[in-house]
Amino acid sequence: MEQLSELQCEACRADAPMVSGDEAANLMTTLPEWQLLDVDGINQLHRVYKFRNFKLAWAFADKVAELAEAEGHHPAILLEWGSCSVTWWTHKIKGLHKNDFICAAKTDLLLDE
Repeated sequence: MEQLSELQCEACRADAPMVSGDEAANLMTTLPEWQLLDVDGINQLHRVYKFRNFKLAWAFADKVAELAEAEGHHPAILLEWGSCSVTWWTHKIKGLHKNDFICAAKTDLLLDE
C-alpha cells in the first residue's frame, strides 16, 4: 500500500465524497498521533505539536504553510508559546476527504526537517 505522505492532493469539488467511517478508521491507523474531532458536526483531523519555545513553533507553522500552498489545501493553524496546533478538514464538503489524511501525514514529516 502506498504511504499517504507519498500521495498528492487532488482538486476537490463541493460534490466530492467524504471518506466513509470505515475508511477514516483505517486511515487513522497510519496517523497515531492525530485525533479525529467532531466540531459542530464536521469531522476534522487535529494534532498539537510541542516545541521548546515560540520561535521553533513558529518555524514549524511556516513549514505547514508552505506545505499547504504546495498542496493547494489549507489547515487551521494555532500558534502558541511552545506549541503549534494543526487541524485539517475540507471546507467545501464540510468533512474529511482523503486530502486531509495525506496532508496530516505530510505534516508529520515536517518534524524531521
